[in-house]
Amino acid sequence: MITVRGVELRAGARLLLSDLSFTVSPGDRIGLVGRNGAGKTTLMTALAGHATPVAGTITRTGPVGFLAQDSRAADPAVTVTDRILSARGLDRALQRLRAAEAAMAKADVPVALERAMNAYARAEAAFQSGGGYAAEAAAARVAAGLGLPDRVMGEPVGSLSGGQRRRVELARILFAGHDGTLLLDEPTNHLDADSLAWLRAFLQGHRGGLVVISHDTRLLADVVNRVFHLDATRATIDVHNTGWATHLAQRAADERRRSRERANAERKAAALHAQADRMKARSATAVTARSMARRADRMLAELEPARRVEKVARIRLPEPQACGRTPLGAIGLTKSYGDHRVLDGVDLAVDRGSRLVVLGLNGAGKTTLLRVLAGTERPDSGRVVHGHGLRLGYFAQEHDTLAPDRTVRQNLAAAAPHLTDGEARGVLGSFLFGGSDADKPAGVLSGGEKTRLALAGLVHSGANVLLLDEPTNNLDPASRDEVLAAVGSYPGAVVMVTHDEDAVDALRPDRVLLLPDADEDLWTEDYRDLVALA
Repeated sequence: MITVRGVELRAGARLLLSDLSFTVSPGDRIGLVGRNGAGKTTLMTALAGHATPVAGTITRTGPVGFLAQDSRAADPAVTVTDRILSARGLDRALQRLRAAEAAMAKADVPVALERAMNAYARAEAAFQSGGGYAAEAAAARVAAGLGLPDRVMGEPVGSLSGGQRRRVELARILFAGHDGTLLLDEPTNHLDADSLAWLRAFLQGHRGGLVVISHDTRLLADVVNRVFHLDATRATIDVHNTGWATHLAQRAADERRRSRERANAERKAAALHAQADRMKARSATAVTARSMARRADRMLAELEPARRVEKVARIRLPEPQACGRTPLGAIGLTKSYGDHRVLDGVDLAVDRGSRLVVLGLNGAGKTTLLRVLAGTERPDSGRVVHGHGLRLGYFAQEHDTLAPDRTVRQNLAAAAPHLTDGEARGVLGSFLFGGSDADKPAGVLSGGEKTRLALAGLVHSGANVLLLDEPTNNLDPASRDEVLAAVGSYPGAVVMVTHDEDAVDALRPDRVLLLPDADEDLWTEDYRDLVALA
C-alpha cells in the first residue's frame, strides 16, 4: 500500500501539484491522467521513491514495482531470462546453480566433487525457495504474453530493439508478483494488439494496487476502477472513484453544471447591478443599492472558478529545402546483433515527397533501419546513399537525439544553431516550454515533453526527408492530434515506423516496407490491418 499525505511536487521553481493526500490500497486500479507536463511522471517517480517531494510524506508498505517511461536494464550484457528473474532475486540463485553444475563437471578429485556438490545443494535450495523451475516457466509465460519470442530469452538485453527492451522491463515488473503495488508509466508503448490484450487481462486480475499512466483509452476503460485527473491549471488532482467511462461522463456533466451555474449567477448579478445603479442616485435608496451590489459580487465570488482552457502545443514540421529527385537511398543494408540478423539486404529509394511506412514485428529491425539511415549506426555491409540536397531529420523512438544533461534551450540550439535566443524561445513557447521550462535539463522531462522537444528541434532544420520512429508515443490526445495534422500536411518525404493506425492514416503512405524480409510494395488498405500487429 502507498499512503500520500500533504505532498507538494515541483519541476524546478514551477509548482506542479500541491497538498496531495490519497492512498493506493490492494484492489485499487488507478488511472493517472492529464495533459503532458501536468506532473504525472513526476508524481509516479515520487510514488516509487525515486524522487523526494518538496513537502509532505509518501509511505510505502509492501513491494513496489516501477516501470519508468524510459526504463532500461542496468546491465546490457545480462540475458533476457536473467533480467526477468532478477525481479525475485532468482538470477543470482540460478547463476550459482549453473556455476555449481560446471564445478561438478570439472571436479577431478573426491574433495573437489564434494565441495561442488555441497555448493550445488545450497544453490538449489535457494533457487527452489524463490520458485525454482516453476518460476522460470512463469517468467517465460509473461515474456511470451508480451510478445517476446523464445529465441531472445538467452540473448543479452543490449542486443534487443528498443521496443523489445521495453517489453523485458515490463515483463520483469509483472513477474515480480501479485501482492505488491504496480506503478506503470505508459506500459502499452511498443506493444502489438495481441500483447495489449494479454496485458489488459493480466492487470484486470492483479490483486495488489495499481497506478497506471496511459493514453490508451481502451486500457483505461477495461482496467481502472479509480481515475486521478491532474489539472495543470490548478496544480491539483480531481479524484473520481469510478471507472473510465463513468469518469468521462461525470467530468462532462460537471463542466455543464459549472457553465449553467456561472451563466445563471452572472445573469442574476447583472440584474442586481443594474437595479443598484438605478437606485444609488437617490439618497433614500443608496444604502440598499450598495447592499445589492455587494450581494451580486458575493454571488460571483462564491462560484467555482472557471476552468482555464489548457494550452495545446502548436506542433509543426519543417519547410523542406529543395533537393534532387531521390534524396535518400540504401543498397544491400545488413545488420546483425550477435547471431541474430535484423537487416538482410535492404534496398530502398526514398523519392522527393514520398511517404513510406515500415512494418514488422518487434525485433524485425524497424528502429535499426531508421538508425542506419540516420547515420547513428553503421551497417555491417551495404551503404546509405545521400542524394543531391539531402537534409535529414530524425525523430528517435528513445529520444536518443536529446542530450539529457543539456537544458531544453541548449538541446534546441544544438538542433537549430542559426536561431537567435529570442527565436529559440519563441519556438519553445509554441511547443509549451515557456519561462523557466526552457532552462530545465532534458533528462527530467516526461516522455511527452521529450517528444515535443525533439519535434521542436526539427522545425527549423529544413529537413526534406523525415525519419519518424513512433512519433505519437507518450502524447496526450490534443498533442497527438497536432502531430498527426503536422505529418499530414508535411510536403517532404517521410519514412515512418509506428503501431498507431491513426498515424498511418495521417501519413497517407504510398509504399510499405515489410521487415525482416525487406519486401517493398505499393500501399493498399489491406496492409492497414498489419499496423497494430507490427
